Amino acid sequence: MTNKNIGIAITGSFCTFKKLLPVIKELKEHNNIVPIFSYAVTNTDTRFYKAQQFYDDIKELAGNAPITTIVDAEPIGPQSKLDLIIVAPCTGNTLAKLTGAITDTPVLMAVKAHLRNDKPVLIAISTNDGLLSNAGNIGQLIGRKNFFFVPFSQDNYIDKKFSLVADFGKVAKAAELALEGVQMQPVLTTVE
Repeated sequence: MTNKNIGIAITGSFCTFKKLLPVIKELKEHNNIVPIFSYAVTNTDTRFYKAQQFYDDIKELAGNAPITTIVDAEPIGPQSKLDLIIVAPCTGNTLAKLTGAITDTPVLMAVKAHLRNDKPVLIAISTNDGLLSNAGNIGQLIGRKNFFFVPFSQDNYIDKKFSLVADFGKVAKAAELALEGVQMQPVLTTVE
């Protein structure tokens, strides 16, 4: 995959941010990366990252300043700016809103605007309720046109038996396939 314009839409699964950094670095080698932040990512300091430090690190790594407002995300559609949006990590909250066509963050606006151009969205899920409240949302989006998933599994089936997380090592390959309209298989993987 080369010379693509890829949106990396980042939502507030803060514990998986460190897994995302090598993905951005890998994709940036041959593509233009446009980071897009949810409001939670833009404004929340956590034990994993301070908001400003994360913004600065992503800006440097991607080579572009993150989009942080709905107003700035909206032109992604009319200007057909991106070939692919990767929502990584995708929280259960964002997943539910994507299923319900709710557009109240920059990430959700970016996806909505991008989909109007009949282009792919790749989801790298990270949610503690993937096998509870969000199981139906996963099922709906897997079957919906232009939505693709990075293969995922239970990340800690003993202590967090309902939690699901994408295999971030498979994002680049899943992205290539999504651009071809193909879902990477198997979608459900085993814990390694």
